[in-house]
Amino acid sequence: MRLVIAKCSVDYEGRLRAHLPSAKRLLMVKADGSVLIHSDGGSYKPLNWMSPPATMHSTAPSDEERAEGIVEVWRVQHAKSDDHLTIRITEKISDTAHELGLDPGLIKDGVESDLQRLLAEQIHLIGAGATLVRREYMTAIGPVDILARDASSHTVAIELKRRGDIDGVEQLTRYLELLNRDPLLAPVRGIFAAQQIKPQARTLAEDRGIECLVLDYDAMRGVDDAESRLF
Repeated sequence: MRLVIAKCSVDYEGRLRAHLPSAKRLLMVKADGSVLIHSDGGSYKPLNWMSPPATMHSTAPSDEERAEGIVEVWRVQHAKSDDHLTIRITEKISDTAHELGLDPGLIKDGVESDLQRLLAEQIHLIGAGATLVRREYMTAIGPVDILARDASSHTVAIELKRRGDIDGVEQLTRYLELLNRDPLLAPVRGIFAAQQIKPQARTLAEDRGIECLVLDYDAMRGVDDAESRLF
């Protein structure tokens, strides 16, 4: 992984256009070809990024760019679309590279891990006729908790949380964007499943066409009969 701290501006062109004015930022270049631009805020979410497969080329600035103080230009092109990033660097403060090796993956806490296992075993909860493809379906940006197919054989990506908030919806959104680029899986719809889902997260999910599913952990474990409750 290459980590560069630089003063730079960023332009994205593809399905839409976006511009980040010049400022100090962290540029992260991963071995899988992804490039992410981070600020000193916003938690883990980048300001902009390019998902793999992508190629990056560093070039010298044009005369016009050099006159503006630009010392290096990165051009990042997605391999399967017209999406591209142009990063214009005016000052490079730090440039380091590290070999991280093979990552063992995320080990979830007990309840979240149990929810994943139980929902995989009771995949009918997402809809009659659904079938499990696999748990922890690996992508270039991390594992999707559950990949399934609905009764119409359409792919379904499921993100599981104990308490569902906006960050979980954003995470699932990135998985869906990547999975829908795979012609063997597309079209892929998303289900955001949790024991509790915050209203803001539900609103964002539904606005993006993502279904929300509230899971009854005790009923799924068979230690509570939801139908026999008074309330």
